[in-house]
Amino acid sequence: MSRAVNRAATLRAPEANRSNALHAGAWWLWALGLAVAASRTTNPLLLGLLVGVAGYVVAARRTDAPWARSYGAFIKLGLAVIVIRLLFSVFLGSPVPGERVLITLPEVPLPDWAAGVRIGGRVTAEQLVFALYDGAKLATLLICVGAANALASPARLLKSLPGALYEAGVAVVVAMTFAPNMVADVGRLRTARRLRGRPTGGVRAVLQIGLPVLEGALERSVAVAASMDARGYGRTAEVPRAVRTTTTALTLGGLLGVCAGSYALLAAEGAGYGLPLLGAGVAAALAGLRLGGRRSVRTRYRPDRWGVRAWLVAGSGAAVAALMIRAGAVDPAALHPGVVPLEAPVLPLWPAAGALLGLLPAFVAPAPAPSPAALPSQRETAS
Repeated sequence: MSRAVNRAATLRAPEANRSNALHAGAWWLWALGLAVAASRTTNPLLLGLLVGVAGYVVAARRTDAPWARSYGAFIKLGLAVIVIRLLFSVFLGSPVPGERVLITLPEVPLPDWAAGVRIGGRVTAEQLVFALYDGAKLATLLICVGAANALASPARLLKSLPGALYEAGVAVVVAMTFAPNMVADVGRLRTARRLRGRPTGGVRAVLQIGLPVLEGALERSVAVAASMDARGYGRTAEVPRAVRTTTTALTLGGLLGVCAGSYALLAAEGAGYGLPLLGAGVAAALAGLRLGGRRSVRTRYRPDRWGVRAWLVAGSGAAVAALMIRAGAVDPAALHPGVVPLEAPVLPLWPAAGALLGLLPAFVAPAPAPSPAALPSQRETAS
């Protein structure tokens, strides 16, 4: 009995700390796998399942850091995308034919050079359902990216980038952390105004909240610039001209090979040479990044390790994407419900089971440490 208990304790995910924190790249690979799966289907049931998987993992493994609180903003952005897509379909029409007319709006006459474009006219149920499916797919992609943004620390992700991408990575990390910090500032200011009995809605309130937010963003930018200059950002080592030329040729040639190989895989004619071309492009790009890292003079303090749990997290996202791609090849009708004529979407069983593999990080990734507010007080523990 004790041996079984010890084995269960060993398999249980430990509490996250500086030494065993999950690699940030694993979270992004997991989220990109879910995003790839979402891009292969318009079935709202599967899309909703993917959103539920991402939301459960975020709720189970999100920390209390400011950048981890942006997941709700991505959900609101996804809902706004769906609403905007429906409004565009109502007022600008849709190429999808339909017979079930819901309403008929006044149509604005357009000149002959605008043939194929209309404003107003008939609004059918088929075009609204098509717009809903299309908007839901884009919203799911945004939510998957928001999940990665809420789970992966931008600073730890920057520390794991190759030396050749360090400067570009700093710019991306600063851009990624700007939005979550701004959302946190807005929430803090709205709470302060609410406690003081001041309104939090309306144009005047938005203007009074926006000025402190912009001031805080400017102060944060100045502080980031000063810290980057103190750490020697932008300083590079001298390398021979031949190495720089080889690095540029390998990187550009590798990226062109990746683009050409990806296009060949998507086209029916180039399936035979697409995969070798893609592999050669990836190898050349990695070699170019390896050589380009010689110009970086930075060092890494306590680099993150890619352990077994990182492989499991990244592999679960890749498995979800692979199974969804396979399902699209075997039964495309299940992944793309019919619109003309209208058909009720059906949840395919094994693609849905494949999507549930994305829940694995909620059980194998190190659990975040509880916040001090969530811990019981000593008095309650003693009683």
